[in-house]
This record gives sequence, C-alpha cells and structure tokens, in this order.
Amino acid sequence: MAVPVAFFAVFFAYPVAAIVGRGLKDDGVWQFGRFSEVLSRPDILDVLWFTLWQALASTALTLLIALPGAYVFARFDFPGKQLLRAIVTVPFVLPTVVVGTAFLALLGRGGFLDGLWGVRLDTTVWAILLAHVFFNYAVVVRTVGGLWSQLDPRQEEAARVLGAGRFAAWRRVTLPALGPAVAAAALMVFLFTFTSFGVVQILGGPGFSTLEVEIYRQTAQLLALPTAAVLTLVQFAAVGAILALHAWTVRRRETALKLVDPAQTARRPHGAGQWALLGGVLLTVLVLILLPLGVLVERSLDVSGGHGLDYYRALGSADANSGTFLVAPIEAIGNSLRYALVATVIALVVGGLAAAALTRRAGRLVRGFDALLMLPLGVSAVTVGFGFLITLDKPPLDLRTSWILVPLAQALVGVPFVVRTMLPVLRAVDGRLREAAAVLGASPLRAWREVDLPLVRRALLVAAGFAFAVSLGEFGATVFIARPDNPTLPVAVARLLGRSGDLNYGQAMALSTILMLVCAVSLLLLERIRTDRSGEF
Repeated sequence: MAVPVAFFAVFFAYPVAAIVGRGLKDDGVWQFGRFSEVLSRPDILDVLWFTLWQALASTALTLLIALPGAYVFARFDFPGKQLLRAIVTVPFVLPTVVVGTAFLALLGRGGFLDGLWGVRLDTTVWAILLAHVFFNYAVVVRTVGGLWSQLDPRQEEAARVLGAGRFAAWRRVTLPALGPAVAAAALMVFLFTFTSFGVVQILGGPGFSTLEVEIYRQTAQLLALPTAAVLTLVQFAAVGAILALHAWTVRRRETALKLVDPAQTARRPHGAGQWALLGGVLLTVLVLILLPLGVLVERSLDVSGGHGLDYYRALGSADANSGTFLVAPIEAIGNSLRYALVATVIALVVGGLAAAALTRRAGRLVRGFDALLMLPLGVSAVTVGFGFLITLDKPPLDLRTSWILVPLAQALVGVPFVVRTMLPVLRAVDGRLREAAAVLGASPLRAWREVDLPLVRRALLVAAGFAFAVSLGEFGATVFIARPDNPTLPVAVARLLGRSGDLNYGQAMALSTILMLVCAVSLLLLERIRTDRSGEF
C-alpha cells in the first residue's frame, strides 16, 4: 500500500488541502466564518439547488430510459448483441467535452434540429439532462444488466407457477434481488451528474452552473479562492456520502445473491411484446446515442457549398489558428496520445498495487482506503488542477514546467478504473496456488509472475484500456496545467468552441470526431478482449 498511499498523498490530498487552506486561512488563522458567508449568498444557493435537482432529474431519467435496455441485454440473445453493447458503452468513455460538442451540434444554433424544425435546446436544462442520459446510459445497462443476466429465472417462474402474475412475480422476486444493483447504478449516475463540468460548461451557457462549473469560475475567472474552497469542501462532503452509500450497496450485491452463468439466462425474443421491447431499445440507442455522434461527424464535414475535409486540413495549419494556439491544433492529437500512454502506465502501477493490497488485507482501514481511491472521480478536478499549480512549484517537486504534470493529473482519474476492474479478479485467485508455488521454492515476485499474472492478464488489459480512454478525455484538471504549446485534445476543443467563427466551430467538431473515434476504437478492442465480463466496469 505504500506506493498508492504516497501517490494519493502527494498528488491528490496535498494539492486539494493546499488550495482549501489558502482559501480558508488568513494570516495563518482558519476563517470558518466564510462558510456562512458563502453559503448564505443567493447566487451560491441557486448553484447548490441546481446542482442537486439536475442530478436527481438526470438520475431518474437515466434509470427510466436505461432499465429496459438492461433487461434486453440481460435476457435476450440476438445478432449483433456484443457490438451493440460496445456501442452503448462508447459515450461513457467519451470526454465530457466531446459529449457537450455532440449535443451542441444536435441541439444548438444551426444544429440538426434547428435546421430541420427550427428547434434549439442549447442553453436549456433539457440539453443538459439529455446529454447526461447519453453519457450514463451504459452505467445502468452494465451494472444492472450484468447482475440481471446472472439471476436464476427459475425463481420468477416458480412464483408464476404458484399463481403470481408476470408483474407481481417480477416485483416480488426479481426487483428485490436487483435492488442493490439499481441503487449502485443510481448512485454512480448521481455522482457523475452532481460533479458534471464539461457538459454544463458547453451546453448550459451563462444561465446554468453546477458546483464544479462554479468552482472553475470562482478559481480561474474571479480568483475568489475563499468561495472556491468552501464549495470544494461542500462537494467533497457530498461525494464522500455518495461513495459510502455506493460501497454499502456493492457489498450487498456481492454477498446476498446466488448467481448463475449468464449463458443460461439469455434467450431469443419470442412473442410480439418481446420483439417490440427489443425494437424500442434499438430505437432508443439509435436516437439517443448514434444520432448525436452521427451529427457530430456530419458537422465536422459540413463546409460551405457541401461536405469536405476543409476543417480537418485546417487543423494542420498554425497560421490559421494563430489567435487560438501557439502550434497547429493537430499536434494536440500526438500530445494527448503521449500523455494518455504515460498516465496509463502510472495508473496501472498505482492501481495494480492498490488492488493487490486490498486483496490480501481486510479491515476498516483497508475498506476506507478502497473508498478513498474513488474520490478523484467525484472531487473537483478543477481544484486538483489549480492545486497542482500552487503546490508543485518548489524543489524537490517543482513540476510546473514539466510535461509529467498532465499525465499525473490524468492518472488520478484512471486509478479508480484500474482498481475496480482488477479487484474482483484478484480476489477470485485461489490463495492455495500461491502457497503451492511458495512451497516449491518460488519467491513472492516469481509466484506473482507465474501464478497471478497469467490469471489476471486479461483484466489487466481491460484496466489499461479504460485508464487510457479516461486519461485521453480528462479535462477539468488538464485545462489548468496543459501548456499553450502542448494542448491536449479536450483543451483544444474547448478553446476552439470558446472563439467565434465557422472555422473555429468546424475545427472543434473535427477534433471532437477524432477524439471520439480513438475512444471508440479503444472500447471495441476492449470488448474483444473482455470475454469473461470481469470487473465492475
């Protein structure tokens, strides 16, 4: 545990504590009265209320739309099922900047709906809610559908034999068994929407602001560190409560049920009702997921007089972007790939060691550390990024001008995915195999190399893929620390969208399309590797 603890202490706890301390201290004295000052302001209360209710609404809408999809993927067997599973997961690994850009192309001024029916939904809450459903659809489908596919259908059939109707049998038998999975999925969706940044920043306009967006505004635009520190602690407390509830639901899901092989539960649809349900889910995937992505691609090719690659060619010109970048925007692709690869290596080392430590030890301290590893997913990435700038500026950790700063921030987001993917697989390794290797004279390192590694190699590849995808799209912290001459793809997209003109807009769509394709290819490769459905993601 030494390496993961040191990594999180130096690159997460220290920067967050430093920026909070700078905001709440005055001449070395803590000013706790700033909590009441900040939290009594009407504008801050509006932000807190909007953050809460939009997260609740996004969670409810996601569950309503995604639960039928979870059932279809769990109980139906149909051609193209694996490909469709990969497609619905693509939005989850997309950067929020790309999600916002896709819905801007669909719902914004001059967008698909505007040109077709004269309807604009950008700068409205509906655009935010739909984008959140798009982003989190796969969380419900995989979390709930993964458990649903392993529930023994004979229990529900027995209830029907005893006289219960179809709905009564589902409500009394299946729904209680699915409860922990539904709760876990709802909490994760609530967490991601409660801390939403890129989607609200792009689609919400000046009228809507979540806690994360407000922290960014107070930090980067107003330099009001006291207000940002208070909001960071409020978000930290809320995220801690959400993660504690999530850990409890996960433990219930792991221990309360007897599961069967998913291959035994999936059947071809039969009857008009089941075929209609399958068709409805396919239509939902088409409209909710494929349409925004397709419109994004179309807008990247839409030039005056028709369609072409003009915007893609402009990405290679530094002169055409001299007011926005110090280098040609296309260089952001190479920067992002290099940063993401380094971040993936860091995340695998730190997350792999953390997962191994959590496998071999038990107790409240270790369970607390397990929850701590999830905090970077919910704590303000803006705070972490700005904290990097004000803490990692003195020897021996003077990293302000070092390229490694960006991969370190990205790795913080990748580590939780590595841990959650590898932990269930490591726990499934029979400890007697290691003991037998030790009896035969193998050192601990060789026992791990000869016993554990072959068994977890597939999970390791899956973890690497997820870490790479989420590192590639990290935006909240990177927007502070990426140098102007080495922008990442999400930062480049945000800068282009922040400037007027058709050329900037088209290049933003082109870069978003490239980023989407890289993430999609990564995920399709993961689906080919991941045949055992191991891990929580």
